[in-house]
Amino acid sequence: MRQFQFNYVNDTSFVRELRKLSQWCKTMISSTVFFQIYTESVDKEKIESLCELIRREMPGAYYMGCSTNGNILNGEFTGYDTAVTCTVCEYPSTQISIKQFVLTPETEVSVTDEVIDYVSHNPWVKAVEMLVTIRGLSMTGFCDRLDKIRDGVYVFGGGAFIPDFGNNACVFSSDGGYSEKGAVFLFMGGDDLHIDTTYITGWKPLGRELLVNKAEGAILYELDGRPAFDTYYKYLNIQNDEHFFTNTLEFPFVYEYNGISILRAPIASNEDGSLEMTADIDTGVYARIAYGDPWTILESVKNGAEGIRPFQPEVIHVFSCAARRTFWGKDEVSKETMPFQTLAPTSGFYTSGEFLRSQGHVNQHNVTLVVAAMREGELVGDYNDNFEMKEENFSGKVSMINRLATFIEAATEELEEANAKLAKMAVTDALTGLYNRGEIQSQISKGIKSGRAVSLIMLDLDNFKSVNDTYGHKEGDNVIRGLCKVINDKLAAMSDNGRAGRWGGEEFMILLEEGDSDKAEQIAESIRESFSTVEFSACGKRTVSIGVTKALSGESADSTVMRADNALYEAKGTGKNKVVIA
Repeated sequence: MRQFQFNYVNDTSFVRELRKLSQWCKTMISSTVFFQIYTESVDKEKIESLCELIRREMPGAYYMGCSTNGNILNGEFTGYDTAVTCTVCEYPSTQISIKQFVLTPETEVSVTDEVIDYVSHNPWVKAVEMLVTIRGLSMTGFCDRLDKIRDGVYVFGGGAFIPDFGNNACVFSSDGGYSEKGAVFLFMGGDDLHIDTTYITGWKPLGRELLVNKAEGAILYELDGRPAFDTYYKYLNIQNDEHFFTNTLEFPFVYEYNGISILRAPIASNEDGSLEMTADIDTGVYARIAYGDPWTILESVKNGAEGIRPFQPEVIHVFSCAARRTFWGKDEVSKETMPFQTLAPTSGFYTSGEFLRSQGHVNQHNVTLVVAAMREGELVGDYNDNFEMKEENFSGKVSMINRLATFIEAATEELEEANAKLAKMAVTDALTGLYNRGEIQSQISKGIKSGRAVSLIMLDLDNFKSVNDTYGHKEGDNVIRGLCKVINDKLAAMSDNGRAGRWGGEEFMILLEEGDSDKAEQIAESIRESFSTVEFSACGKRTVSIGVTKALSGESADSTVMRADNALYEAKGTGKNKVVIA
């Protein structure tokens, strides 16, 4: 597999390059030739003229392309309006096919169905590269349906960019021509073609999790019950002004989706405090603000390139978010793509969204660098040892923002642990570790109000005052803890969700719901019998009296508790060390 890359300057120089390519293909062994054209222009006439030159000079070649936010050739941001790559497949078994569709909300299902069907009927397909016009579409359903593509097939690509928001992004190809609402799919495969993919973010989570309370499509309304914009204002002092997009580039949201971390960046803040995101985000997920730091990003790039290196790529396609270009600036943005050029010819463009299939799911990414590596033929010898990443790209030490982020992350973890301990202390009894009276009482009320089957077991240690008076409170505490251990052991062995609490002093309450409710008498008797065999160091063996009752339909929690208390009183009054059923 060979790749030739050049910028389009004018028709004359372009035709010269095409004729050189045509001559090279005639003198060398080649099976398939395809062009990829990336352009910051949406001038239909100009694009169609360029495509016509390809058809005229190399009539058997395929081509595809889209509008972009900048182009990458030989691993670098080109600075030219239009970039062209020509890939020549050298193995006869390698096949490609291009299909283009009109993509709108109305055609979305039929488009994905046709792609899935094409792959299923063509076992030679190993990868699908796609270029898509995203504007006005929610891509969640589109991606979810593409999950049905045959297992083992790679899917990757990018969203066409809109250079001027007064115009529409475009895609075009040898199959369908110029389209402002379209999707182009390049199917690649064959016995000798091999693909590998990865994605790189470099943005790291920072601070605590925030619950997405309300979101619709790409509009994020509420985080932790407050307008989403408040998060940026409160924690980062970012204002709702013309600099909002630039200031938030370093701080997108990150959350778990389909088993991987996904970034979502806001592009604008609305008057109601909602945020317009670069792609859909789901209600009910927990998101965290992430931070972007050059040193951290480049370290991730290095790791990603090292991961691709053993594959021995011959060609690398990259799809990098336009936000990454803005983050770096045109003078430094090539720092994160040049390392791949040391492995193989690297080309691509800056997108409005990146697509990659991971763990069987096609995901739309943002603020991400998607990398697709290709090779014809089997591995030969040791893997590429030419990988190079210039040391001057790194600061030589961990950057200040990285160190501060590490500090904040550690402090956040400590605070969350402390809050978790405080929350637990608020509902548990210090001596026994069981729920305190307020919490077990609250859970009894909720259970009875829910209409579920509920049973209560109320326990009281027999003659407990004599233990404290004769042997001291330390021994009394040992007896209480001993009973609690028996309760916990029996609930773990005999119930699915039994809960116990300290009702007060030497009294305890157990709540059983649903299926466990029918086993209340059995559980109570098992606790009584087991506890009576426990030998304490000073006071010897002790006993417990137990009352059991089942909640009646429509009654209050107080009535049920009173009936359990009466049953316990009867057990105490009729000999102790027994279970009484109300």
